[in-house]
Amino acid sequence: MNRGWPAGGVNRAGASPRAGAPARRWQVGRSDTGRGAVTAEFAVALPAVMLLLALLLAGSAAGVTQLRLEEAARAGARALARGEDAGAVGAIVRRLAGDSAASAVASEGEWLSVTVSGRVPGAVGSLLPWTLSARAWTRGETSGPSAAAGVIRTWRCQLQSLAA
Repeated sequence: MNRGWPAGGVNRAGASPRAGAPARRWQVGRSDTGRGAVTAEFAVALPAVMLLLALLLAGSAAGVTQLRLEEAARAGARALARGEDAGAVGAIVRRLAGDSAASAVASEGEWLSVTVSGRVPGAVGSLLPWTLSARAWTRGETSGPSAAAGVIRTWRCQLQSLAA
């Protein structure tokens, strides 16, 4: 059993496997044409891995932004149901969703709604016009029409333009 050594017991470098010196093993059919193949494969695969990583980061940024918008809409609706004015609702939305969010308050009978929308932050969010929104509905907790009277049917409070 010669394990990669030529039949004569001497490899290309002239060393015998029994001489005790570490010698290169000679393998049949192997040439140096495959040198650098791993580097080339890495150079091809690296952009694909980076693109996948960028998409995963953009997706997670969108998920975090959606959660922030939903929480801001719920908090704004709770404040609106307690009878807070539109300025207080706008301050709550701005604090929770960020300065780039826009909010809209609407009233339909005794039902009040707060809609908050915003863009996805980051490099991919600035390249793509990716706008997310969340809406929360509530009934006014104060007795009588005073809670809904302060809200015009389609009143919009722009905290900041989405185009900026």
